[in-house]
Amino acid sequence: MIISAPTDYRQAARRRLPPFLFHYADGGAYAEHTLRHNVEDLAGIALRQRVLKDMSTLSLGTELFGESLAMPVALAPVGLTGMYARRGEVQAARAAASKGIPFTLSTVSVCPIDEVAAAIDRPIWFQLYVLKDRGFMKHVLEKAKAAGVKTLVFTVDMPVPGARYRDAHSGMSGKHGAIRRMLQAAAHPLWAWDVGLHGRPHDLGNVSDYRGKPTELEDYIAWLGDNFDPSISWQDLEWIREFWDGPMIIKGVLDAEDARDAVRFGADGIVVSNHGGRQLDGVPSTARALPAIADAVKGDIALLADSGLRNGLDVVRMVAMGADTVLLGRAFIYALAAAGESGVVHLLELFEKEMRVAMTLTGARTIADLGPDSLVASAAEALAE
Repeated sequence: MIISAPTDYRQAARRRLPPFLFHYADGGAYAEHTLRHNVEDLAGIALRQRVLKDMSTLSLGTELFGESLAMPVALAPVGLTGMYARRGEVQAARAAASKGIPFTLSTVSVCPIDEVAAAIDRPIWFQLYVLKDRGFMKHVLEKAKAAGVKTLVFTVDMPVPGARYRDAHSGMSGKHGAIRRMLQAAAHPLWAWDVGLHGRPHDLGNVSDYRGKPTELEDYIAWLGDNFDPSISWQDLEWIREFWDGPMIIKGVLDAEDARDAVRFGADGIVVSNHGGRQLDGVPSTARALPAIADAVKGDIALLADSGLRNGLDVVRMVAMGADTVLLGRAFIYALAAAGESGVVHLLELFEKEMRVAMTLTGARTIADLGPDSLVASAAEALAE
């Protein structure tokens, strides 16, 4: 199919992937209300068009934690990225590096830290959960340091896994899951040849390295379920703050008081996020949550945001509402599944072009120029209508 817009990659990915993988990336928790609102609420934020502003010079570049970014975008941590393309984390990291933006490796990646870090000449970011097995956490943090990782993204909105009913329906989990996945793979020969056969090993690289044995897809859900820690509190992060001497970002903040707690804790940044609608259905969309959080802590801590971003206009909207940088998750996974590294590069080029049009027609010459004045109304007013 012809790819002319970022959202075209979703349909291309759906055609190529076995259903259990497509729905694992595409789905959300429970009835998926928050998943839908993430996209709809953000798209409903109206940009303020301005004209005759001499926009002959325009820059998308920004800086975060002393790192230069070609645009205020990073690739988010997505579990099992290596199942969407052959050694998918490596391909996505190469694409991000070629476009001058960070790539964030998930704790539950297929490719281990060493493999991904060695593939590019730009430091990757690394994402970690609070897990019951503190030995694993210490082990993987030491591996990240040794691999040159500077920025740690700490996900705190998964003390328990969300109820993702699509996974049971698709075969990702549930009764006869392994047989269903095998039959689906056989019905998608391009994926089966490229990833299923030549993308091995299909285990959780970082977890297998620690356990000394493969932790394959069959063990994935069970291992996560056994290790999520509902007793998590700010105190559990203190030893990590002491151990980690680089930037530490807290991912999964939706409330202004939690954002203030992150500032008091000493975090360098937060990600305003509802986990892409994959955890607690019914919570506010990121577009609704971001303005109040920006009012509370903007200037005290770096503000990142994810969930619901599908094009370059959405990046401009998020930045205008207070985000310093955004994280792309599903958008890049669809492109990776459809066309590998080149697909992610193309997706980022589309985002860049769309951002340039939006900034030109809102009169913003630099990322710093984007703010509330770039919107027709405040986000709160727009979403209340």
